[in-house]
Amino acid sequence: MFVERVLVTGGAGFIGSHLVEALLAKGYKVRVLDNLSTGKVSNLPMDNANLNLVIGDVADSAAVAQAMRDCSAVVHLAAVASVQASVDDPVSTHQSNFVGTLNVCENMLKAGIKRVVFASSAAIYGNNGEGSAIDEDTPKSPLTPYASDKLSSEHYLDFYRREHGLEPVILRFFNIFGPRQDPSSPYSGVISIFTERAMKQQPVSIFGDGEQTRDFVYVLDLVSILLQAVETTEPRPGAVNVGLSRSTSLNDLIAELGAATGNPLKVNNQAPRQGDIRHSRANNARLLERFKLPEPTSIGNGLAQLIRSL
Repeated sequence: MFVERVLVTGGAGFIGSHLVEALLAKGYKVRVLDNLSTGKVSNLPMDNANLNLVIGDVADSAAVAQAMRDCSAVVHLAAVASVQASVDDPVSTHQSNFVGTLNVCENMLKAGIKRVVFASSAAIYGNNGEGSAIDEDTPKSPLTPYASDKLSSEHYLDFYRREHGLEPVILRFFNIFGPRQDPSSPYSGVISIFTERAMKQQPVSIFGDGEQTRDFVYVLDLVSILLQAVETTEPRPGAVNVGLSRSTSLNDLIAELGAATGNPLKVNNQAPRQGDIRHSRANNARLLERFKLPEPTSIGNGLAQLIRSL
């Protein structure tokens, strides 16, 4: 599929800005739609003539329509990517995390665009993956409004595929980390927060005993998959887990960070939070079947890149 201009919603954010750079490097024109609530203009190469930034919100259909003009494909990353924010304010986050997806779909129909790559989340599985690798057919049990909005968005994207011929590629992200994941943001991932605290020799808080595990994926490894999703000529129905089938406990992560920074971390254990998932590890057989996975970046190498960026 030939694509000239790609719209990246949330393109000034952590994942989006890395994707924007990769798309520009491959010769695409790129338009970014971002409300800059967590994204930063400084994340973007604004001196590139093939990049255009539209400041607006996916919850605003008119802003989506403006950003979508003359585009051939959409990568929909924009969301309030915080479980806790969705628990505290489900009405507001629903506008970004679900209504925004509807606005993208409706405006794609009006603009005649078929391809959309959607950032879903492993959070939709809830705790159903306890003790085993989670495949795409694992029962869904979203524990929070954030996860519920992601799962509902998947269902609507499949509706638009069946009824209107859209070509959604749905990717269920596990735990993504790397440079530009702002540790000062309340929405940031645990790795960037822990890394900054390690460098400042400050204690870290763990909700629970630290034996909860995650499947961490370095951001540039994810970007490789996103590029392929934009370019594939034969998108197939069915969501795809984006994980490495690699479990890392928070306690092990803290040990790795202490070694990488030379500053062993002091840990404050607190009570588990509502909606937190105990174990999350991907079965990535479908990912390996449909995409060419780069040599995975190790936790240690990814941490080194993150530390250099701070």
